[in-house]
Amino acid sequence: MSTKDPFQVIKHQRVTEKARTLGELKNNENNRSVRRCESPKYVFVVAQDATKQQIAAALEEIYKDKGIRVVKVNTLNVKGKQRRVRGRIGRTNDFKKAIVTLEKNDTLDNV
Repeated sequence: MSTKDPFQVIKHQRVTEKARTLGELKNNENNRSVRRCESPKYVFVVAQDATKQQIAAALEEIYKDKGIRVVKVNTLNVKGKQRRVRGRIGRTNDFKKAIVTLEKNDTLDNV
C-alpha cells in the first residue's frame, strides 16, 4: 500500500442522477431485475494514479467511525469533453471515477 493520505486518494463523492440511481437500487422492491442488488453502491472521483486497493483502504479509513467494509471497487477513466466558450475551443478535465460496493447493511447516507 502507498503512504498517501486518504483524502488525496478520494477527492469527493460524485452526485449525479445516475450515481443516485445506483445508490437507490437497494431500496427498489418493484423492479425484479434490480431486486437482487442488496448492496449499496456509491460513486467517487479519485486520484488518477489510485489503485482499487488504495481506494478501498482510503474509504474504510475515512469512514471508520461508520464501520463500513468495501466489497468491490470498479474504476473507469472519464475523458474530458470539448467545450466552446466565447468562440474559443477548450476541454473539461479528465478524471477517474470509482464505483464502490459496500457490505449489505452498510450505508454512507447522512454524511
